[in-house]
Amino acid sequence: MSLRIEPREMAEVLIKVRKMALAQEMSIKLGKSLFMSGDLYPSDIAPVLAPNKYGQMAIFPMAWGFTHKATTKPLANCRVETADSIPMWRDSWYRRRCVIPASWYYEWGYPIFEDDNRSITEHRNTKKVKFAIQTDGSDITYIAGLYRYEEHNGMQLPMFTVLTREAAGIVKDIHDRIPVILDKNNIQEWIRPDGILEP
Repeated sequence: MSLRIEPREMAEVLIKVRKMALAQEMSIKLGKSLFMSGDLYPSDIAPVLAPNKYGQMAIFPMAWGFTHKATTKPLANCRVETADSIPMWRDSWYRRRCVIPASWYYEWGYPIFEDDNRSITEHRNTKKVKFAIQTDGSDITYIAGLYRYEEHNGMQLPMFTVLTREAAGIVKDIHDRIPVILDKNNIQEWIRPDGILEP
C-alpha cells in the first residue's frame, strides 16, 4: 500500500506541517523529505491528525511505520482484529490513535476482467497493476491509524501505522486487506482513547 496526497486539496495542511520545528528536526534525523505530497511510502513523513496536549485534534508530522528489531522494514500496517491484544500495538490502541488524511491510497492487485476464465496459474502469472482507491464522493480519504514515539538518532519521534481490515465489495478482488476508512464525522470520536471503531 502507498498513499497519495494531492497538494491542491491539502495545501493548507501541508504548509502548516512543513513550518513546524518538529517536522524540520524529523527531516534531518530521518534523512527524509518534507515535500509530503505526491506518492508516500512506508518510512516517509506524512501529515497526521492526532490529539494535542489539550485533547483537541491537531495536525502533526509523523513517519510511517513502527520499527521492530525482527525486521528492517517499517511495520506500516496493523490488523484491526488484533490491535488491542498484540503487545506491539496494544498501548497505542488504547492511548494513541490518529487519522491519516490522504487524497486516496494505492493497492497493487491483479487486473480485473469481466469474463475471466483464466486458470489460477494464469491469473497468478498476470502482472500486478496499481489501483487508486478513494472514498466515494470525497476529495479526502480519512484512514484510521495508531502512533507511538520511538528514539531515532537521539530524538523521540512520532511514528504511525495504518489500521487494516478484511476487504469487502469490489476492492476484495484487488486485495484481501484494506485500510480502515473513517467517515469525516467520526474522526473526533475515533481519536479519543475510549473511541469505538465501527469499520
